[in-house]
Amino acid sequence: MTSYKELGLVNTREMFAKAVAGGYAIPAFNFNTLEQMQAIIQAAVETKSPVIMQVSKGARNYANGTILRYMAQGAVEYAKELGCENPQIVLHLDHGDTFELCKDCIDNGFSSVMIDGSSLPYEENIALTKKVVEYAHKYDVTVEAELGVLAGVEDEVASEVSHYTKPEEVVDFSTRSGCDSLAISIGTSHGAYKFTPEQCTRDPKTGRLVPPPLAFDILHEIEKKLPGFPIVLHGSSSVPQDEVDTINAHGGKLPDAVGIPEEQLREASKSAVCKINIDSDSRLAMTAAIRKHFDEKPGDFDPRQYLKPARESMKKMYIHKIVEVLGSNNKL
Repeated sequence: MTSYKELGLVNTREMFAKAVAGGYAIPAFNFNTLEQMQAIIQAAVETKSPVIMQVSKGARNYANGTILRYMAQGAVEYAKELGCENPQIVLHLDHGDTFELCKDCIDNGFSSVMIDGSSLPYEENIALTKKVVEYAHKYDVTVEAELGVLAGVEDEVASEVSHYTKPEEVVDFSTRSGCDSLAISIGTSHGAYKFTPEQCTRDPKTGRLVPPPLAFDILHEIEKKLPGFPIVLHGSSSVPQDEVDTINAHGGKLPDAVGIPEEQLREASKSAVCKINIDSDSRLAMTAAIRKHFDEKPGDFDPRQYLKPARESMKKMYIHKIVEVLGSNNKL
């Protein structure tokens, strides 16, 4: 058993309470590689922001759970080395799908886990979430649950259609399950193709797709029913069109990729939404930088030559999200 406290990590409880009271959201950035982790920590330190480093089941299988544990510990020490005396870093399991996976993460140093029973019948979702909560709380690990289903594809998480969270269920679900935060569905979606062209309109000037608005009426109704309770938005990458354009200009093929407009995420950050998940934007920033480098310098073969600009591109994106969208800068 490895406690996250031994690694210098924190759970989300105090972090979320401050975010809800302060009207900002904590960035939850997914990572799979060393470069992503370095960029996340550099951005968090430079902006004086708390941060959640997220690992999906697929990322854990890819990078290895033991390595990730030591990467998280290294991230804390790296932040201190960069000048942050008291970094606030969470290691979080994103979309855990079984009790066993959540338990293994808790036993191996995660400070927060998500149990995603949203595809199960309502009562089964409550039962599974409660089981994870009872185990996690023994070790002061916080638990995120999900009510409602997001459309899209990201790692093992896939659904063709979304099902908005029902506000009338949130009090019963959170009370009976004991979860510490709740991921809801109000129109965000996983992946780089969050909406089909048929769901969008087109800007007559640019020809770009304009996605449908988020269901803020549902969010506000949930806020009324659960005042002060931490709410989470998944699938909240904005799919920056400059990164998509760079990818397509250098041999990529991402037609009609579209994400969540940043002004809507900015509005959500000022509400009870205190954690916003961003994954695809990091992938796009990394891929755009690497494709551009390969195209312009085809003789390069040292991974450091193209991973360094990729890391810089991700860092720039993370800083932008923290400062311009989520408002979590200068909160340490």
